[in-house]
Amino acid sequence: MSGAPPLARRESVGTSVLQEIQAPVRDSLEQVLHEMRRIATADLPMIDSLGGHLLQMRGKMFRPTLALLSSGVAGTPESRAVTVAAIVELLHLATLVHDDSVDQAAVRRGVPTLNALFGHQVSVIMGDYLYSRALVELVGLRDIELMDVLAHMTNRLTVGEMRQLAAVDRLNFEAEEYFELIACKTASLLASACETGALCGAPAHREAMRRYGDRLGMAFQIADDILDYVEDSAVTGKPSGNDLREHKVTLPLIAALPRMSASQRARVDALFATEAPGDELIADVVCVVGEAGGIEEARRTGDAFAREAEAALATVPESPARAALVEAIAYVMHRRW
Repeated sequence: MSGAPPLARRESVGTSVLQEIQAPVRDSLEQVLHEMRRIATADLPMIDSLGGHLLQMRGKMFRPTLALLSSGVAGTPESRAVTVAAIVELLHLATLVHDDSVDQAAVRRGVPTLNALFGHQVSVIMGDYLYSRALVELVGLRDIELMDVLAHMTNRLTVGEMRQLAAVDRLNFEAEEYFELIACKTASLLASACETGALCGAPAHREAMRRYGDRLGMAFQIADDILDYVEDSAVTGKPSGNDLREHKVTLPLIAALPRMSASQRARVDALFATEAPGDELIADVVCVVGEAGGIEEARRTGDAFAREAEAALATVPESPARAALVEAIAYVMHRRW
């Protein structure tokens, strides 16, 4: 394996690194955008307007990138990989629309949410529309293996959202429950992106790519949860400390709780007893979690999942696609750590 160690700490791992990761599939990513627009188009001006707004919220196209790279690890990507990548991203976008509606979020990635602009009803229906259009397109591919992977993934996403609702206001939420939650909510989507990508050009590496995506997804969510404690909204695209503001219990807090003194625990209890905690109270608890070692412990756990993602690529032959997948691990783990 050549190049910088993927788990080495970087001073700056951001947009330029992602562009390097996407370089082997850059032209295909442009095609994915065209496919997304085609699939989401309807003979109804309101849907087209909403769809156009949503495509502004599509983010960095990380999941389609993984699907396309996975399709190319054997050097023979199929043209249908572009459509599969578009389907995966539309399913992801549908979950974001529903999440924003459930959370009553006003902004995502610096763009007003559908929920904020048009209300709960429109947001829910548009999320349903994206799901249904993605599934119609999937059926059109006439591949039962692709349908099986993505149908099970959408089910797991829903289960993950239910698990997340059960985690709110629960300071006794345990690490194993958290891992089960993020396995459904985040890892299932990355695993499916990689597995379906492999089915479109590298079927012999299907299981390796599924395992890679699953472990990367676990690391991705842990890194995201840490960023909510250590970075501001310019990095995360959402308000800093938002998880604590919404009384969501994630790994940094789970890891910190057993290590807290009585006085530190009292400060956490005070936040969770406050219906709408202010910035000062949130900043105080962020400090407590850091002092108790929760952030560092979460980082160690995330690094362990990242190493497992790298190990999953051991049987995959050397190629530009594989090298990009290795670099994606560092991108996920050390975006601003």
